[in-house]
Amino acid sequence: MPMPMPMPMPMRDVPNRQIRAAHTDTTVTVYQAYGPHLGPPAARDGRFPAAWKRERMTWIKPSFLWMMYRCGWATKDGQETVLAIEITREGFDRALREACLSHYESHVHPDRAAWKESLRGAPARVQWDPERDLHLNPLPYRSLQLGLSGPASRAYADEWTLSIRDVTPLAREIHGLLRAGDDAAARNLLPVETPYASGPLAHLGA
Repeated sequence: MPMPMPMPMPMRDVPNRQIRAAHTDTTVTVYQAYGPHLGPPAARDGRFPAAWKRERMTWIKPSFLWMMYRCGWATKDGQETVLAIEITREGFDRALREACLSHYESHVHPDRAAWKESLRGAPARVQWDPERDLHLNPLPYRSLQLGLSGPASRAYADEWTLSIRDVTPLAREIHGLLRAGDDAAARNLLPVETPYASGPLAHLGA
C-alpha cells in the first residue's frame, strides 16, 4: 500500500534551490534511465555491469519527476528502463562538497578564470534545473542534477551504490493514471521526497 504523500509546501515557501529526495539517515535515492543493455542487468544484479563506463560523466537525479521529464516516462530511446539507485549518504555528501557549478555565476565565483579552474579539478558538478509538476510542467523552483566523473563516477558505481531497483513499472503506472485523468491516484504513487540537509551549499549557489 503506497505511503501517503506529505502536504506540499506552498510554492512561496520552497527555496529556489533545494535538494529534495527520498532519504534515510544513511542513504539517498537517486534516479537514472538506461537502455536494455544496461538497465535490466543493473536491476537484476543490484550493481552496475562491466559495460557501464566508469570513466564517463554520469548524471544522477534525486527528483523522480525530473527523471520522468528527462526520460519521457520511460519512452525515450535509450531510457526505457528507469532505475532507483540507493546510495550512501556519505558518498552523496562527499560529491556535493567536492562539486563545482557546471556554469559560471558571479555571486559564487570570484571570476570566470577561478570558476574554470575549479571546474577543471572537480570530480563532480551541479546543475539546478526547474523542478517539474505531475504533468512535467516547470515549477518556479529548482532541483538538483549531480554529475559525477573520474573517481567520483567509479566510487558511485562500485562503492556508494547499495541497491538498484527497476521502477519502470511504477513510472508507467503513474503515467497511465495521468492519461486517464486520475491525478489524485497518480500523485499518491509518487515517491516521498523531502528536503535533504547536506550541509553548506554556498559554493553551489544554494
